Amino acid sequence: METLRNLDFTIASYLNDFSGKSDSIDSLLAIAISDYCIPVILALTLFYLWFAGTNNKERYTFQRAVLSAIVSLGLANLFVLVINDYYYRERPFLAHDITLLFYAPTDSSFPANPAALSFALAFSIWLKVKITGRYLFVFSAIWCISRIYAGIFFPSDIVGGAVVGITASLTGSYLLKILDPIPHLIIRVARILHLA
Repeated sequence: METLRNLDFTIASYLNDFSGKSDSIDSLLAIAISDYCIPVILALTLFYLWFAGTNNKERYTFQRAVLSAIVSLGLANLFVLVINDYYYRERPFLAHDITLLFYAPTDSSFPANPAALSFALAFSIWLKVKITGRYLFVFSAIWCISRIYAGIFFPSDIVGGAVVGITASLTGSYLLKILDPIPHLIIRVARILHLA
């Protein structure tokens, strides 16, 4: 266990050592780290997919993927909340001498909420729309790695968050299969109201 903690700190420290040394890199990563840039890209992708598709079958597949992603986001938040009730881990900038390039979050470092949410969304889309899902995984990875660079998370926080997110995605996909008439009805009503 101690070896894993040391490895965790070594990786976080290595990535964080680059911070504060180049204003241009810090400025670029400040955009990736923010609570706005990548989350907005992920949200706009869902919005695009909801209305995309060249035929009814393709549109239906995309819309099912979006519904699955929305359910998975809710479940990922719930899973993180439950884990945080039972386990608290200090952030790297509190536990070690690390440069912080972001505001100082006060919640538990593990599991990383951004990783849980972004991977839940990316995996849900990837299950139905492979190419778009791959792009979303790339954005998720950039968001998460940049937050290690900024001193907010340890690598194991990101891995834990990704596992939580993928678990939430699989759970959400399973729930939608069980409740199958409901997602179909939501899409049908949305189309009648010209909202899909």
